[in-house]
Amino acid sequence: MLRSFFFAATILALICGSDCQHAAHAAEPLNVVFIISDDLNTRLGCYGDPDVKTPNIDRLAAKGVRFERAYCQFPLCGPSRNSMLTGLYPDSTGILRNHELFRQTIPSHHSLPQLFRLHGYFAARLGKLYHYHVPRSVGTNGDDDPGSWELELNPAGCDRMLEEPEIFSLTPGSFGGTPSWLASTRAESEHTDAMLASDAQWVLERAARPGHRPTFLAVGFYRPHTPYVAPRKYFDGYELSSMPIDRSVDLDQSDLPKAATESRRAFENKFTSELRRQAVQAYYASATFMDAQVGKVLDAIEANGLSDRTIIVFTSDHGYHLGDHQLWQKMSLFEQGARVPLIIAGPGISEGGVSKSPVGLVDLYPTLASLCSVPLIDSVQGQDLTPLLRDPTQPGRGYALSQVTRANNAMGYSLRTERFRYTQWNGGDLGSELYDHDNDPEELTNVVDDPRYQTDVTRLKQQLAKAVTDTLPSSGTRPEITNPLPWLPDLTNP
Repeated sequence: MLRSFFFAATILALICGSDCQHAAHAAEPLNVVFIISDDLNTRLGCYGDPDVKTPNIDRLAAKGVRFERAYCQFPLCGPSRNSMLTGLYPDSTGILRNHELFRQTIPSHHSLPQLFRLHGYFAARLGKLYHYHVPRSVGTNGDDDPGSWELELNPAGCDRMLEEPEIFSLTPGSFGGTPSWLASTRAESEHTDAMLASDAQWVLERAARPGHRPTFLAVGFYRPHTPYVAPRKYFDGYELSSMPIDRSVDLDQSDLPKAATESRRAFENKFTSELRRQAVQAYYASATFMDAQVGKVLDAIEANGLSDRTIIVFTSDHGYHLGDHQLWQKMSLFEQGARVPLIIAGPGISEGGVSKSPVGLVDLYPTLASLCSVPLIDSVQGQDLTPLLRDPTQPGRGYALSQVTRANNAMGYSLRTERFRYTQWNGGDLGSELYDHDNDPEELTNVVDDPRYQTDVTRLKQQLAKAVTDTLPSSGTRPEITNPLPWLPDLTNP
């Protein structure tokens, strides 16, 4: 009987101790690991692409919610990243081109990582989060915002320091804005993105130490941005002759407004079929190389025991054309230009869920604040995606809005609902577009003038006007706030 008593008491103590430890663990602040790729479209395994190998992004999707219809707010690095990191649409940030910072237009607004800093988080940036001129700015702070971070690491690997003379470019000597590529013979560890993954492992090891503050770690990988440089083994994983080229090469563009395809660049005339295949192979190789670095970050989260108290985000700054609509790169309002991968995983988030509600990168700011119980300080315009992360079948806002500029300050706005994409150029004065994704997922036929869709056009025109109005700056002042944590700096006097 005595032996039975001690055995029962031991089991009870273990159970109580486990419960107490679990409760204490659950009360700890959540970390955030924010991973962003550069110029990555949704040609990924978890998004149904049969060609591109992305096993690590795919395994993250299996652990969290994958947003099927996620969109940037401006298909260009600088405006998109400023919008995402402020929770405001480009019309409110005032950033409509590269090499501009929100501190120049809305200096008192708090960036997403700055908000976390003000609530006790250690915020670290590795690589590209705000705009960088790639590859020239690699290894520098680029157009960074110093107030966002406590730690900034800017490694520069062989792809920046050694290999540029070896890189092929459609326009010799031009890399950042022109398709250019190299199958590198140097070790993977010598490349910038691999260095960023190693730096992330270092930060995560310290984040797991007892007593360390909660961490907001942002990792900005450069690939697959041009130049498409990756170790040769990643090129070897793709058979050149099987690379898809110009999926809509015979597209009839007579039904499109001129502004729709004004992102077309002169270098595209230099493409031959062989060069297109090489460029696609290089883009895929760069994406798979970047995916391998994502895997190293995910492994470090697990190895350091951080999985059950870390929110993980993976996304890109905008989409990317690889010959679709006879276009290359970005700056379009077609699906391929505006759509981005978006995966969020972590405690309390549905595993393997797929949300089909249209969402935007602007939604990440309020969502991460909500998930981590960080009170918002400034007014933001994104929607909180937490209900969709708990239950991916929830409808959400029901639309995403993207915009882009054209010559003579012309502006295009595009509204993406679950079924339709409706686009206006200068309020319709320069033309409009309507695509029915139920019947035309590649957006090959503009049906804006089709009599069968006029009821839809009328409704979407009104919805677009309301959505655009909601992107404009508020006329009010910042709301009164109180400091929720007295030991932190005075939040009313940033």
